[in-house]
Amino acid sequence: MERGKMAEAESLETAAEHERILREIESTDTACIGPTLRSVYDGEEHGRFMEKLETRIRNHDREIEKMCNFHYQGFVDSITELLKVRGEAQKLKNQVTDTNRKLQHEGKELVIAMEELKQCRLQQRNISATVDKLMLCLPVLEMYSKLRDQMKTKRHYPALKTLEHLEHTYLPQVSHYRFCKVMVDNIPKLREEIKDVSMSDLKDFLESIRKHSDKIGETAMKQAQQQRNLDNIILQQPRIGSKRKFKKDAYTIFDTEIESTSPKSEQDSGILDVEDEEDDEEIPGAQDLVDFSPVYRCLHIYSVLGARETFENYYRKQRRKQARLVLQPPSNMHETLDGYRKYFNQIVGFFVVEDHILHTTQGLVNRAYIDELWEMALSKTIAALRTHSSYCSDPNLVLDLKNLIVLFADTLQVYGFPVNQLFDMLLEIRDQYSETLLKKWAGIFRNILDSDNYSPIPVTSEEMYKKVVGQFPFQDTELEKQPFPKKFPFSEFVPKVYNQIKEFIYACLKFSEDLHLSSTEVDDMIRKSTNLLLTRTLSNSLQNVIKRKNIGLTELVQIIINTTHLEKSCKYLEEFITNITNVLPETVHTTKLYGTTTFKDARHAAEEEIYTNLNQKIDQFLQLADYDWMTGDLGNKASDYLVDLIAFLRSTFAVFTHLPGKVAQTACMSACKHLATSLMQLLLEAEVRQLTLGALQQFNLDVRECEQFARSGPVPGFQEDTLQLAFIDLRQLLDLFIQWDWSTYLADYGQPNCKYLRVNPVTALTLLEKISREMKDTSRKNNMFAQFRKNERDKQKLIDTVAKQLRGLVSSHHS
Repeated sequence: MERGKMAEAESLETAAEHERILREIESTDTACIGPTLRSVYDGEEHGRFMEKLETRIRNHDREIEKMCNFHYQGFVDSITELLKVRGEAQKLKNQVTDTNRKLQHEGKELVIAMEELKQCRLQQRNISATVDKLMLCLPVLEMYSKLRDQMKTKRHYPALKTLEHLEHTYLPQVSHYRFCKVMVDNIPKLREEIKDVSMSDLKDFLESIRKHSDKIGETAMKQAQQQRNLDNIILQQPRIGSKRKFKKDAYTIFDTEIESTSPKSEQDSGILDVEDEEDDEEIPGAQDLVDFSPVYRCLHIYSVLGARETFENYYRKQRRKQARLVLQPPSNMHETLDGYRKYFNQIVGFFVVEDHILHTTQGLVNRAYIDELWEMALSKTIAALRTHSSYCSDPNLVLDLKNLIVLFADTLQVYGFPVNQLFDMLLEIRDQYSETLLKKWAGIFRNILDSDNYSPIPVTSEEMYKKVVGQFPFQDTELEKQPFPKKFPFSEFVPKVYNQIKEFIYACLKFSEDLHLSSTEVDDMIRKSTNLLLTRTLSNSLQNVIKRKNIGLTELVQIIINTTHLEKSCKYLEEFITNITNVLPETVHTTKLYGTTTFKDARHAAEEEIYTNLNQKIDQFLQLADYDWMTGDLGNKASDYLVDLIAFLRSTFAVFTHLPGKVAQTACMSACKHLATSLMQLLLEAEVRQLTLGALQQFNLDVRECEQFARSGPVPGFQEDTLQLAFIDLRQLLDLFIQWDWSTYLADYGQPNCKYLRVNPVTALTLLEKISREMKDTSRKNNMFAQFRKNERDKQKLIDTVAKQLRGLVSSHHS
């Protein structure tokens, strides 16, 4: 029973499932019915489902049949009306066909016209498109044609601008045309061509600027000189901005129009043709001579091409090479001023160009580059000037060189270049200039001293007197009162030397001009140079004259007088320097003139030379002495040579009237002492081995003549018998032998008040031995006279005794 219930339950479930599947089949889309059918086949009740499906299909068929039966009459009516409509439709079709045939026939011409219109519209559209394309291509072609024209006329920078427009603006619009591709391929070649041609123009410019640097520098230096002259003229007038006027002129040379349409401006390589305009009142600006457009064009071209750094490096490298060439001086530069001028002109021209490039371009050259070049130029220029100026022996050339260096420095200083080292170097050249001046003035002084007659200057009129006084500061009231003709105490070399010293001071002053030195520095420089002139040059010249072999006593006396007056004039030279430098001598650190010392030294040398000369003259007269030392005759007058000598001394000392008293007295005393010494040497000469008392008497007469000369006072100022003391040694010696006063001599020897205090035992012994030899020789010759032998023998014994005592004195003196 349970089994039956279970079967009944399963049957109900299966029926419900089949019902559900059938509903799904009825309601589900055909595409999705597969899973539903699969569930049927997967189950075990397939047959029963099919039965139910058949039952469901029959039910639906019955419903369809019922529905069709219900709507059948309406369907028949519709079919009937449709058949009626088919007839009417056929009529309409025929009418439409007829109408279409008529329309086709009537519209055939219209279609032909429309076809023609269509072709015309197509052609018109093509033409319009062609015109548009041509209008798009024409600017490209025009720009390219313009580019070729600019290249042909060498207007490279405009050509480069045109090339840029062509490449970036026009060609992209027509890039699909073949001719555009040809143009695009040709653009790099055109750029290289422009680059090469512009570089060639730059090279031409650099070559021209190198050749014409001296002309540019000459013009700049002329401008500087003109401006300096103008400043000197209006020194006391206020001026605004005039200090660098010519630099301003230099920077307003011209504004080069880079894109100028003038072929001439494009082809110009650097230097404009400017004739010499020496006669023109206005000197053209230094950079008016230069067309810098090649540099500007090349710079712009390389900047546009992205190769500015390459261009800058090339330009700087080439200019450095040119700078080294410019700074190399010619080997013979020192021979003429033109050599120095051309050298300076080239340097100035070089830096004027670089300075203009610095201020008119942005970055082509910079201040560091200019400063580096200037440092190199400054060191090489100073080295060259040191070397070449050392060869200059002409002070005028050195002075002109200094002025040229100052102008050179002032010119470059206006352009902003530091020139302090040049002025420092000028101080070195100043020392050289002083040396050349000293050499020149050495010759001048030598000529003055050689041509002088060493006689007082005679004047016969007031005009001549004033002329001499105007040349040399001399005041003498007594001389002024004397009638004409009269004489100045000094010779012509005094005013000449004085004026030449002033000329030397003027020459030193000329060098100090424009060196930017203070008055104190100028004064110090002049005083030091003048001291060198006095202490070295003039002193040497005077010493050479004084030491000259053929110099006479008259000339020496005149030199002493001249140097005395020149010494007095030193204060006027001090005043002269003070007047031209406006520096008071009382100022601290002011150098004093050493002229007084110079002239004192010269005077002392002349005095010594007078003493020496007098002694030489005395020696010359003494060489004429011819004593017969063996004579027995007693003379009654002085020797002739000595009389002549005394006459010479008297005439010589008469010339000493203008000498200072001490000089004349010293000269006279020196002469007397030398004469006394020479006479003593003559008496004691070793060659004279024997002498007689008669010869001694003659010698005594000569000494008495000398003493008479001393007593006569040849030179005023001696006290009583001071001059006679020069002969005291001779007098006491001769008195001892002539009076034969040996007992007194030997008894009083060594006492301060003895009669023969000046007689030396050695001298007395020497002379006694000479007399003794003569007496012995005479006794041998006269031994035939027996009556004389005893007296001779006694005297000889006395001589021997005295000689023995004298030897004892000599021995005790030495011990």
